[in-house]
Amino acid sequence: MRPVVAVGLIAASTLLSMSAWFSATFVVPQLRVEWGLGAAETSALTIAVQLGFVVGALLSAATGLVDAVPGRMLMCIGGLGAAACNAGLLLCDGVGSALPLRILTGIFLAGVYPPALKEVSTWYLRSRGKALGVMIGALTIGSALPHLVGAVGGVDWRVVIATTSLLSAAGGLVVCVVRGEGAHPFPRRPVSLAAGFRSMRNRDVVLANLGYVGHMWELYAMWAGVGVFIAALPSVAQRPDGDSLAALLAFVCIGTGAAGCLLGGVLGDRWGRPRAALTALICSGGTALVLATTYDVLPLTVTVLLCAFWGFWVIADSAQFSAMVTETADPDYVGGALSLQLAFGYVTTMVSLWLVPQLVEHFSWRAALVALAIGPAVGILAMLAADRRRARSRVLAV
Repeated sequence: MRPVVAVGLIAASTLLSMSAWFSATFVVPQLRVEWGLGAAETSALTIAVQLGFVVGALLSAATGLVDAVPGRMLMCIGGLGAAACNAGLLLCDGVGSALPLRILTGIFLAGVYPPALKEVSTWYLRSRGKALGVMIGALTIGSALPHLVGAVGGVDWRVVIATTSLLSAAGGLVVCVVRGEGAHPFPRRPVSLAAGFRSMRNRDVVLANLGYVGHMWELYAMWAGVGVFIAALPSVAQRPDGDSLAALLAFVCIGTGAAGCLLGGVLGDRWGRPRAALTALICSGGTALVLATTYDVLPLTVTVLLCAFWGFWVIADSAQFSAMVTETADPDYVGGALSLQLAFGYVTTMVSLWLVPQLVEHFSWRAALVALAIGPAVGILAMLAADRRRARSRVLAV
């Protein structure tokens, strides 16, 4: 099988399977009304999948399951399991029965995303950053789609849940079409407790994880908040179609990140992972600070262009952190190391997703945007250190 076909199938499988995660953005606004949810219950439904994902990723890292079982098998089981849990929402009548299902959905999806990153990495070596960028770019489009549906409106939440459940099941089956691993497979080892945690002895992996944590602090809060941010701008809020317009513009701003993933991959393969990630972090964090100081004085067109620029760079570095782990971690524990990195990142998103609305409510968007720039600042320091280590190792190699 040609690498481009294999990576395309793995990316399609991941995107389809992860639709069970994206469904939360579609349905929560309607469930808030139908089930009479308060702010805390609404947040719990949104964060539950991420909590489950973190639990699943930590279990995978602790047991070494992702390094012991073929990735395609884990992806198949994860996609089908997530589909079943997602479909279970159709039988729920309140948040009490829905929360366990959303947590289980996240646990099953932890069996999709980390193995997918590992599987893609076996098909490419020199162009690994671009290959991973293509896959994460597909997920970026998936994350943006709820805003497009919100702009159109009129889709019942039950239809959304049924559709995304079928898509997740299809994702679990699509990966079975991929035949074998690529030309650069990782060793397969027996299940081992704490296998993935051994990667934390590697300084390069630690720096990659710190960069990823800084990246994730900003990413999901930006994706979740950009539509609300645009809707709050006076020139949008005063329009009768303001909510639909804000949702459409949010789709564009987030969707540009797909192209950012591709460029980030090209730069990572050409410049090295740390330098490419550093560029993206500077651009995304810098844009957040620019918006913090100018969003209430600039014309709407300029503000939206800045948000699109932000959306382009805020995800452009994501694949490079994963590529750094696949290239620097012990090959025996790459799957566990990737799972651990993702767990760290998604724990971080749970904090920033809670914090940003609080800052907006009690202070302003200016305070929230400045807080979001803290993540890229941490990532920049980590990538500067990683780039120095990379340059030093190249000198010693000569």
